[in-house]
Amino acid sequence: MFKHLGKDLPASIVVFLVALPLCLGIALASGAPLFSGLISGIVGGIVAGALSGSHTAVSGPAAGLTVIVLNGIETLGSFEVFLLAVLMAGVLQFLLGVVRAGVIGYYFPTSVIKGMLAAIGLILILKQIPHAFGYDADPEGDMNFIQIDHENTFSEIINAMNFIHPGALIVSMMCLLVLILLKSTKLSEMKLLAYVPAELWVVLLGIGLNSLFKLQFTGLEIEKSHLVDLPVADDLMAFAGQFSLPDFSAFGNSDLYLITVTIAMVASLETLLSLEAADKLDPKKRISPANRELRAQGVANVVSGFIGGLPVTAVIVRSTANISAGGQTKMSAIIHGVLLLVCIYFIPDFLNLIPLSCLAAILLVVGYKLIKPSVIKAMYKKGKDQFIPFVVTIIAIMFSDLLIGIGIGLAVGLLFVVRSNFRKAFTFNEYKGNYLLRFNKDVTFVNKALILNQLEKVKDDSHLIIDATQSNFIDSDIREALNNFKDSAVDRNITVEYEGLKLED
Repeated sequence: MFKHLGKDLPASIVVFLVALPLCLGIALASGAPLFSGLISGIVGGIVAGALSGSHTAVSGPAAGLTVIVLNGIETLGSFEVFLLAVLMAGVLQFLLGVVRAGVIGYYFPTSVIKGMLAAIGLILILKQIPHAFGYDADPEGDMNFIQIDHENTFSEIINAMNFIHPGALIVSMMCLLVLILLKSTKLSEMKLLAYVPAELWVVLLGIGLNSLFKLQFTGLEIEKSHLVDLPVADDLMAFAGQFSLPDFSAFGNSDLYLITVTIAMVASLETLLSLEAADKLDPKKRISPANRELRAQGVANVVSGFIGGLPVTAVIVRSTANISAGGQTKMSAIIHGVLLLVCIYFIPDFLNLIPLSCLAAILLVVGYKLIKPSVIKAMYKKGKDQFIPFVVTIIAIMFSDLLIGIGIGLAVGLLFVVRSNFRKAFTFNEYKGNYLLRFNKDVTFVNKALILNQLEKVKDDSHLIIDATQSNFIDSDIREALNNFKDSAVDRNITVEYEGLKLED
């Protein structure tokens, strides 16, 4: 496990920097205590990371659950009762893993998974633009099109244009430029730069620039509201006081069970989708055991619920950051959880100096890698059966949320699968008055209309061969249609020859 520590450690720092604002933002968007987001990030990294069979997936609080968390806390009346629902959802997830329900994740087409990745990339870019401008009315972690501040993704960008903070814009542009230079030029080969991830240099640059503004250019200084905002504990007792226990007296609350099932189902689905997506991004193309992942997530949610954290899932943004930073094994996920725990206790004041516009630059690069032109071009070359579901998934996720968008993309993908099977079920050819109808696979009633349409093309005084040797099953509707054609063929002087098929006399 420690064999690749030289790559896993720098990757863990990148994931830590990406996860930090997202943990806080998702907690804020969920109406939960800010510290609960950090707890779930820590548990997702250490507990889920240690138990998971994935080499690249990273877990933590998920943006896709913010509405469920927000409504759950409101419905149950307190955050402590909601924690009990999280704990119980973890038990249910573990049982889903035991009964091998992880197979569900294998039924999502590649075009839809790649569309999900591209959509996440595009959303990341669009959502980070206001933060890069220094306009942070909407918190990090709100990935839905309709935001919690009642704006949408595009109107938020338009509003940000009217409130550009020059200092934040300078920081984001400088950090973005340095990040690109460090990752795409020979500078990355320098020893000093090779052992420290580019993202960490960028964070130090952001802190340094804002410190310079504070000393020399006060008009450019980035205010506290545009910086990372970690809860700061004065001592160990105060730090421990930020953890919460679930309310075990709430088992009689009927709403508890519905919310438990909802969390378990949605968190499991988001985990399986993120796991599949991470495997597709993995340069080594390793396949992660889905059932083991469900069990790992179940344990993580039991722990998270027990100590005051939000629901945990595998998260594609963190996983993408991990993979793009060169993470090789699960150690990068575990170390990122340890870094969260250590840093929020020992150096929260230093972390609170990080400008959000600096972190926006990092996330802009992560987003670009998911939807760069070569990705779109590669999907286009695969043909419309792959490209259309890919594009539909992107658009659907963009204008709704992750799970609704995936559902729409899946429906379109299935339509193309049915269409493809529908057209390839048989072939029909003609040569000099001789016709061949060959069933290439099983045929059912859905093929009936097209088969009848082809049979209408058979001319009088001709010969037709119906070859069913490649078909294991022929629907009774098709058999009836062929029987009817056989009866009418006599009057038209059409001779019909059957191969591998016996019809009723």
